[in-house]
Amino acid sequence: MMYEPRTYRRISEPADLECFEVSVKETDLAACATSDLSDLAEDLVVRARWEIESFIRAHPYFAETMRPIDVPASAPATVRRMAEAAQFARVGPMAAVAGAIAEYVARGLAEASREVIVENGGDIYLIGEEDRVISLWAGEDGVRDIGLAVRGGLLPVAVCTSSGTVGHSTSLGSADAVTVLARNGALADAVATALANRVHTPEDIERAIEAARHVHGVLGVLVTVEGHLGAWGNVRLVSLAEDD
Repeated sequence: MMYEPRTYRRISEPADLECFEVSVKETDLAACATSDLSDLAEDLVVRARWEIESFIRAHPYFAETMRPIDVPASAPATVRRMAEAAQFARVGPMAAVAGAIAEYVARGLAEASREVIVENGGDIYLIGEEDRVISLWAGEDGVRDIGLAVRGGLLPVAVCTSSGTVGHSTSLGSADAVTVLARNGALADAVATALANRVHTPEDIERAIEAARHVHGVLGVLVTVEGHLGAWGNVRLVSLAEDD
């Protein structure tokens, strides 16, 4: 898999926070907090990865299957959250890994910072009280200049995105972007993957939204394909277009 530079990070840093990046093996995340907590963030990434990797060494099928599987009660907490999310979304547990790690790191950083944003390959977890606007990128040919406004009162919340046309995510569909909001980062990631798998044309948008409405814990969803867009729940869109 080729590395794709996260160029979008240079234009997305909030002015009120200090931002930093952490890379550990395949995990490449950016975080923002009230101070530079990069050492703590790296330690949290290492811990999260250790939980997942140690379980995979003993149970290789966990990393290979594209179907939900049961894990023992003795499995690490992050592994259990991924497996539970996969059961709800009806996908393999690794579909929840980026969102699970984003939440793990964010909650760890929140012990040292009142405001936290963690972005892990486009999957985001936010903690705090401030209103935020997340820029949505659906590719060169997709909808543009659209942001998702997230009220401080909704936090903590995960905002996870899957795409069949943009980025390195594995998807069986053709959606430009499927974005899911949930308190649970693993769940938001897994459901975004599941919905993106079933979106191929604009006619699939309504069915994907209806499916999301029936997943307990999903707070909102946005689906866009071929320039068409549909949304439900706690999704407030704002224009990011600059005035002429």
